[in-house]
Amino acid sequence: MVLCRRPLAVLAAAAFAAIVGTSVTRAQTPGFDAQQQQAIEQIVRDYMIKHPEVIQEAIAELERRQQDEQKTAQRQTLKTEGEALLNAAHSYVGGNPSGDVTLIEFFDYNCGYCKRALADVREMTRTDPKLRLVLKDFPVLGPESVEASRVALAARKQLQGDRMFDFHTRLLESRGRVNGERALAVAKDIGLDVVRLKKDMEAADVKTALQQNLDIADKLGLSGTPAFIAGDEIVPGAVGIEPLRRLVASVRECGKATC
Repeated sequence: MVLCRRPLAVLAAAAFAAIVGTSVTRAQTPGFDAQQQQAIEQIVRDYMIKHPEVIQEAIAELERRQQDEQKTAQRQTLKTEGEALLNAAHSYVGGNPSGDVTLIEFFDYNCGYCKRALADVREMTRTDPKLRLVLKDFPVLGPESVEASRVALAARKQLQGDRMFDFHTRLLESRGRVNGERALAVAKDIGLDVVRLKKDMEAADVKTALQQNLDIADKLGLSGTPAFIAGDEIVPGAVGIEPLRRLVASVRECGKATC
């Protein structure tokens, strides 16, 4: 799995600024004059140069705090945006629509890791008759991805159930870049009314659906695809089938990622 991380140099600078900033803030009180403040800053700087491991510890602590803050914010968003995540009219619902656990995937048709995760998603819906699957277009890889998602969202007005998942699969399994032209060609191959499809692509509800997905993803702090959600947990990346199965099993048992 590939994760998006801030560069080490950026983190180091942030940690340094945090340490020095804390010292300076404490120094800027009526009890210290400018010369004393400068001396304190020099002491902090000299100490960190002699003990660079302190910066590493600070970076680790900074990352931990950021992750904790992000987790808290994400779980709050999962609550406030729960209805849009689970039951938005424009989302594709597969597997068992009345299943006891919902697995949500944010995906991009040009994402190599989404293509890799497709086999896991198919296997999970095949082997777990109680699993409900929700697919949410999250075209983050450029204008071609946006075009492909617009076609797919419009196609949902003509396709239901397994036929829509077949269309979704064909797009993900396409070789090369998937754009609007490629998506329309696949739609034609499976017998869709392409004239109607082109008209539906321009409809306001398609644009609204994409914007809603992007807004929710932004609130959740999603930086790439695929991203899976079940219960109170977000799992970024193509992690493989077993972690997803464990997540679903845990949510089925107690409603949370960790029981």
